[in-house]
Amino acid sequence: MKPARHESPEPRQDEGKADLQDLLPTERALDIRSVSLTGLFVLATFYTLYFARDFILPILLAWILSSLLAPVVRALKRVRVAEPLSALLIISALLGILSLGIYRMSDPVASWIQRAPQVLTDVRAKLQNFIRPVADVQETTKQIEKMAGLGNDQQTAAVELKKPGLSQVIFSGAKDFALSTGVMLVLLYFLLASGDLFLLKLVKVLPTMENKKVAVEIYRRIEKDVSTYLSVVTLIYIGFGCVIGIAMYLLGMPNPWLWGVMAAVLSYIPYLGALVGLTTVTLVAILTFEDVFRIVLVPLVYFTVDTIQANLIFPMALGRRLALNPVMIFIWLIFCGWIWGIIGALLAVPLLAIIKIICDQVEQLAPIGEFLGTESKAAPS
Repeated sequence: MKPARHESPEPRQDEGKADLQDLLPTERALDIRSVSLTGLFVLATFYTLYFARDFILPILLAWILSSLLAPVVRALKRVRVAEPLSALLIISALLGILSLGIYRMSDPVASWIQRAPQVLTDVRAKLQNFIRPVADVQETTKQIEKMAGLGNDQQTAAVELKKPGLSQVIFSGAKDFALSTGVMLVLLYFLLASGDLFLLKLVKVLPTMENKKVAVEIYRRIEKDVSTYLSVVTLIYIGFGCVIGIAMYLLGMPNPWLWGVMAAVLSYIPYLGALVGLTTVTLVAILTFEDVFRIVLVPLVYFTVDTIQANLIFPMALGRRLALNPVMIFIWLIFCGWIWGIIGALLAVPLLAIIKIICDQVEQLAPIGEFLGTESKAAPS
């Protein structure tokens, strides 16, 4: 009788699959944890950007203006003007221009703010033919509500919350604006007076020569492109404001230069700025003129000049080097406006251009730069 052989059992193919399946829950848990941590980080970033806006905005504005004005400081340095003195002269010039603009525009702006309730009433009266159907519907709704409430014996006490007046809101906003402007100007002075100190410190602390070269290239590229962008668009918007002011003067609009300045400032806010400016001049035209043709002519002229500026002059002046994706501009504009208000909307496009420059120079961020641009880069063969 042969002894029974003890054969070692062959490993089954299902065991490997079972081991892999045992690992899947752990990997899934790690994925969920990673997504959760990323979500918490994004929410914390939004929270910080929103509640620290009074601290962040003056720094961002000073940094962007220093990129614009740094070439002027270097040009003055070549003619043996010290950097602190150059910075002082530039800040003094900015203060003079800002003070002159506020002084010249204060009376018309104060007049329109004071007349705002009466203006709205007058515009409503002129648009009564269009508003009457809506008013009839509202009156009918009120009558139905009264009829539905006839059987109710109990009366609900009305609680009215007292809101701050217009003058109080304006005074508070002006105080915050003056404080932020003062902080920004002081920081701008130190940035301009220090010259390339921060760049030298950054190069010194970076570990490798390759990192140093990339940092210098990104810094110079940001400074050059942002300076070019802001200089060109500022000249374009000043010209646009002058054309609008002359057009409003020829059309007989009151305070024509106020609307020109408004058009120039609002042009820094893509899309929404043109809409706000067009709506404003339309309301003023309705209030000013009785003739329907003149009322329609004012927004038509504004829209025509803005279209020529945005679609012909602007692309010709800047070319495609700093062209940004319109969809990303609009999304970023909404985000910056939501986080930081009007100042954030004004800074949206320069910040987006800076982000694109950084993404184009850093290989790991190249996909983000591709989304921000208008032209697709050729795929490597």
